[in-house]
Amino acid sequence: MTLRRLIETGLVTPIRPGTWWIGGEVEPYLLPEHLTAPLPSYLSLHTALHLRGLIEQIPEIIYAVSLARSQRIRTRAGTFSIHHLAPEVFGGFEETPGGIKLATAEKALFDCAYLSGGRSRLFTSLPELELPRGFRRRELRLWVERIPSARGRTLTARKLEAFLAAAG
Repeated sequence: MTLRRLIETGLVTPIRPGTWWIGGEVEPYLLPEHLTAPLPSYLSLHTALHLRGLIEQIPEIIYAVSLARSQRIRTRAGTFSIHHLAPEVFGGFEETPGGIKLATAEKALFDCAYLSGGRSRLFTSLPELELPRGFRRRELRLWVERIPSARGRTLTARKLEAFLAAAG
């Protein structure tokens, strides 16, 4: 009854069973870390590429990477696609003034290449990639070097080369 009254007054918003947003309007870009708790996560992949200006298409799903298992989570605030990264390649994000953890442009592109060989094949191609001024290709190489498997390094490096070639 108490939760129902809080919902009616607008003080609490149900996100999904057992998850509630307290006060104010739900900020979808802040949710991934709460959805994967206690494991960390940050916005990456198509969502970060769009927010960083590398692709124009607005993804209808919010993409994040995490140390948690891969999963798709439907909530009242939107659909979230969480993708597991190995601890060796987790990182490369900045926290915005609003508290959103967002991958750098380089790391978002790396994450797409790294996950492109997965079963879902979600990240094998990117729509109209445009590299921003100041894009640091060297940072991509540093992330590739962190991959423990030689095969994984080779596959990711090749996919990055293909992405960069398509960008022109």
